[in-house]
Amino acid sequence: MIDLLIVATYFITIMLVALAGRNKAGEAVTTEDYFLAGRNLRWPSVAMSTIATNIQGYQFLGMMGSAYLYGLAQANLEINAVQGILLAAFLFVPMYLSERIITISQFIERKVGPRVALAYSLANLALFSTITLGGALFWGAYAADLVFGDYFLWISEVRLVRVGVLVIALGVFSAVYTYLGGLAAVVKTDIIQFAILLIGGIVVTLVAVHHLGGWSQLYVKTPQLMHLHLPADHPKLPWTLLFGLFFLNINYWCANQAVVQRSLAARSLREAQVGLMVGGVTKYLMAVIIIVPGIALYGILGEQGLDDPDGAFPYIVNTYLPVGLKGIILCALFASLMSTVDSTFNSLATLWSVDVYKRYLKPEATEPEMVAAGKKTILVCLLTGIAMGLTLMYLKFNNPEAAFTHTLNELRYYVNCGIVMVILSAVLLIAPVPSTTLIAFIASAPLNLAIQYLAPDMNYFVRAGVVIVVLFVVFQLLPGRNRLRPFKELFVADSKGVAWLGLGLSLSLLVLHFVFH
Repeated sequence: MIDLLIVATYFITIMLVALAGRNKAGEAVTTEDYFLAGRNLRWPSVAMSTIATNIQGYQFLGMMGSAYLYGLAQANLEINAVQGILLAAFLFVPMYLSERIITISQFIERKVGPRVALAYSLANLALFSTITLGGALFWGAYAADLVFGDYFLWISEVRLVRVGVLVIALGVFSAVYTYLGGLAAVVKTDIIQFAILLIGGIVVTLVAVHHLGGWSQLYVKTPQLMHLHLPADHPKLPWTLLFGLFFLNINYWCANQAVVQRSLAARSLREAQVGLMVGGVTKYLMAVIIIVPGIALYGILGEQGLDDPDGAFPYIVNTYLPVGLKGIILCALFASLMSTVDSTFNSLATLWSVDVYKRYLKPEATEPEMVAAGKKTILVCLLTGIAMGLTLMYLKFNNPEAAFTHTLNELRYYVNCGIVMVILSAVLLIAPVPSTTLIAFIASAPLNLAIQYLAPDMNYFVRAGVVIVVLFVVFQLLPGRNRLRPFKELFVADSKGVAWLGLGLSLSLLVLHFVFH
């Protein structure tokens, strides 16, 4: 009862905070108000909302389970986000802010042309409204039921029904406050959700390490799991994945509307850059609370302890946590879901309203009409997201061993590789050729499939890196029609102090790779 009371309090608080910041009835709402919170975000909001958006339920299940098997190497997917964050802070975001854009598509249109920009928008609308939304809803509901199934028996004793109801209910709840409040509501609720995520993650980590016998026991009982770099022939996490991960981090942190939108809404370049770098430091902490509990549990139970590694998080919660703390962890799971879903809803509304509705369907649309179109988009995408979430649920329950995390990643990368090539062309080239860039974007998926067919054992992170480099070199550089921008013109810092912070964060990542190699 105490745990459920904590969860009920959490949902009431989220809704009240979201509604408190929305515009009053009859008050005019501009596109910058609704989609970019009036361009008034300070660095703490940029940092917390960005990282809250990034964390999803599958990280507590899939990543912690992977850490149980492979150890610290799984942390590469968390800590190396700093590469993408630094590039966003000092290369991409300064360009975006100087152009006063609302969507990244507007930037691409100015640099590469309208056809490439439309391709980018449509690709992201398709991905966000299906795989991103559906995956977040499914993983959040699935994780909550897996860990706290007994609390939801009042819904149904049939697990399939329980998870389905959670998918629908959580989707509707997130859509309602995003619809009513726009990005301002999303950011305010994300701050609360970030705090809950952090508290819940720290609790699970400390409990797991305590039962292991202390931090030093990580090296005593699980020394083989305390390495960031695994052999190049490792089937899942070879050290060579760093190559592809570098480019995919550009996609996520520099060219993903849902993530970059907070930086676009910053009050100034300084607020955006500081916020992103604080978020980068926070990624180190997130790596600890997601990865260390899995390693610690391996030290406690040994290799034969769990039949399903993805059960690491549920095992820790159900075995070691008392009543009350379980409620906080359940809130953390819901927070990881809703902070991703609400950001995705808002970005979908922005992309459709600005890039498609205003640009092509109704050029004479007023700002209130654009906001209204964005709100309608949220309702439509709620249906597509729920439909995909229920589809994934059905597939998972019919094939419990399915590795959805990796499957969904590969599906995304068929498109994301092309997106990285487009954004690199827009930023790095002096005069990218629109027709060539569009052809390269379209060629991304076929090239990915061809390499997968010719080299089936190639790690998909490595394959993504190869695809991006081949596309950029063959289509953009080899024809000789494009020149790279001077290196000294690319990186911009608001001040020397901010530049030194960026250098310090870069060196910290190198030190981590050296110490934990």
